[in-house]
Amino acid sequence: MLPLGLASPIVTLAASIPSPPRGTLYLGPVPLRAYAFCIVAGVIAAVAVARARWVARGGDEHTIADLAIWAVPAGLIGARLYHVATDYQLYTDDPMGALRIWDGGLGIWGGVAVGTGVGLWMAHRMKLDLPTLLDTVAPAIPLAQAIGRWGNWFNQELFGGPTSLPWALQIDPQFRPVGFEEVATFHPTFLYESLWNIGVALLVVWADRRWRLGHGRAFALYVAAYTVGRGWIEYLRIDPAEDVLGLRLNVWVSLLVLLGAIAYLVVSNRRHPGREAPETLRATAAEPSQHAGEAGPAQ
Repeated sequence: MLPLGLASPIVTLAASIPSPPRGTLYLGPVPLRAYAFCIVAGVIAAVAVARARWVARGGDEHTIADLAIWAVPAGLIGARLYHVATDYQLYTDDPMGALRIWDGGLGIWGGVAVGTGVGLWMAHRMKLDLPTLLDTVAPAIPLAQAIGRWGNWFNQELFGGPTSLPWALQIDPQFRPVGFEEVATFHPTFLYESLWNIGVALLVVWADRRWRLGHGRAFALYVAAYTVGRGWIEYLRIDPAEDVLGLRLNVWVSLLVLLGAIAYLVVSNRRHPGREAPETLRATAAEPSQHAGEAGPAQ
């Protein structure tokens, strides 16, 4: 008998979201993994949005693609390292599994931190205005996250607790956690986070237009808004995770990053009200085309 409050599997499955029967298609012997396609689609969308915003502010049209060549791989490596470090127990019996990124397992905190860090390092070498660059990519990053989250749907992973809501997610028996073998539907946390990230991207675009955010405040707004959503969504998940004082590690990370983002918004607004002058960006953005070869990014 199912716990109180859960509908029977037959009733629940009648109104729920089905999971894909498989996450890999084969082109002859070559596996085409949906998880990877979702990540690639997210990167393409993010680069397109960031490029349009950078050009609108007077920047060179090739700059974002040049930076992405370095920042995207670095972000993927950082995301994987964070996941493996915080969920190391998953790989104690299978160390080589830490290299199978196509099976899922990317930590957004490591991805944003390392990807942003490498991107800013390259931007510094290209003599770009760093706060303006951060504000430019602010809505593009959550858009990439929103698309990339659908990879979890194909892999049937990172879902929440049992539910009988109409938008419950069907999980095949082999993917159900220990203790939930008889439960058919769970909270689709991948969908919650995807929709939340789209909302964050729209919020940043609206706020940027409304208040002409500058000096990195659009990026800080993205960080603050994302962490609010990530905190409560993380709380719904039932996959194994490191706990600290009764809360999942990523919940604590969300709280700390949220406080840091809010502090930055307040301090930055007091010290540097308004937005950087467009002519300043044009002056600094004119140099990458001359020195990009020295800095390293592909042309």
